[in-house]
Amino acid sequence: MNCSNSFSIGYWLKKTAKKGDGLIPIYARIRFEGRYCDLSVHRSTLEERWCPKLGRMDHRSSEANSTNKYLDEVRAKLLDCHRQLFSEGLPISPNAIKQRYLGKDKKILTLEDIFEYHRTHEIPKLAPGTTKNYGATETYLKRFIKKRFHAKDIRLSFIDYSFVVEFESFLRTCNPINKHQPLTNNGIMKHLERFKKFVGIAYKLRCLPIDPFLQYRLKYEDYDSDFLEDWELEVLFSLAIPEKGIDIVKDIFLFACYTGLSYIEVKLLKIKDIVIGVDGEQWINVKRKKTKTPLKVPLLARAKDILEKYALHPDIHNDQSLLPVFSNQKVNKYLKIIGQRANIGKHLTFHVARHTFATTITLMNNVPIETVAKLLGHNKLSTTQKYARVVEKKISKDMKALKQVLEEQSETRSTKSKDRESVQERGHLSVVR
Repeated sequence: MNCSNSFSIGYWLKKTAKKGDGLIPIYARIRFEGRYCDLSVHRSTLEERWCPKLGRMDHRSSEANSTNKYLDEVRAKLLDCHRQLFSEGLPISPNAIKQRYLGKDKKILTLEDIFEYHRTHEIPKLAPGTTKNYGATETYLKRFIKKRFHAKDIRLSFIDYSFVVEFESFLRTCNPINKHQPLTNNGIMKHLERFKKFVGIAYKLRCLPIDPFLQYRLKYEDYDSDFLEDWELEVLFSLAIPEKGIDIVKDIFLFACYTGLSYIEVKLLKIKDIVIGVDGEQWINVKRKKTKTPLKVPLLARAKDILEKYALHPDIHNDQSLLPVFSNQKVNKYLKIIGQRANIGKHLTFHVARHTFATTITLMNNVPIETVAKLLGHNKLSTTQKYARVVEKKISKDMKALKQVLEEQSETRSTKSKDRESVQERGHLSVVR
């Protein structure tokens, strides 16, 4: 291999670290394309025994032979580290060579290495709920590897298109981690989507020559989440709940129905997030927790009423939170009880509130879908379309309006036709245009 002429290794004495007995540490200086870094070789010598010109110990000293031989070995290893980085197509720098020599740039060779890389560099950027989902995907991959390869881990070279297809088949037939939550098609696609991210990391780090997902398509099925209709919202508002905790959850859920905020956004809502908008009215002004997209929502009357109800709640003054929000698990548990007491035959989760806002509160009241997208904090209109569905009632409402327009047009044509007939009967000439 023809290494670059700009790469060199030399040795020098670090006199600023001179010890009490006169010994001075020997350092290697790694140079590459105008940059350098130093590396301690864990050897020392007296200044008079060192030859600066050669960067070696004077051959006349007793320990010169063993020390110089060791320096030659270090040099050979550093040259090999440069060769490895070059052959792997990785960026080369003095520090990269040093890290490879010290073994601190652990090469990613196996699927477990990718898991570890993801935990170190990606997981800290994610919300706890999302982190949990990646753990489940790791578990399914480990189960598949154990069944398919009879091993705990595999080298990345085993991951190809066939591996992806077989993993999908495994997910469709295996026992779910949670017995009470069997894997649906979209759940399987979510695991494959997270696996695709793992593989994408390996590909970007040049640990895989080809992306196995290049020819694979995730096949999601359209799913309509439940939402509450007008009459169901009225039932909830009038529902008397004696238990304080469950009643709080009912109010928090209804607040989300009239603002479109997600669970975490309601939980983190502070006093400072309520501002005066361009219309002189109160608005919610926050950033979406998931995408960091700015979100501005006018406060509707019923949402204001709920905020006023909890204005003096004791928990508010601790962290300036506007509403007392329980854990997500407890909220969804109480919502199930609320749905049963209200005789609402739908699976109530907090996310139903967001769909209710998009569908019943806004779209059904003729708010344009572009405006709904802004209110939900969506960057893409296609995302909003999954929330704000054109339901049958909306179609019926629009068609009634269309029928009325057509009837008015028909009546107008009929009136004009009668007027023309009347003119002709009186014998008057009419200009035909």
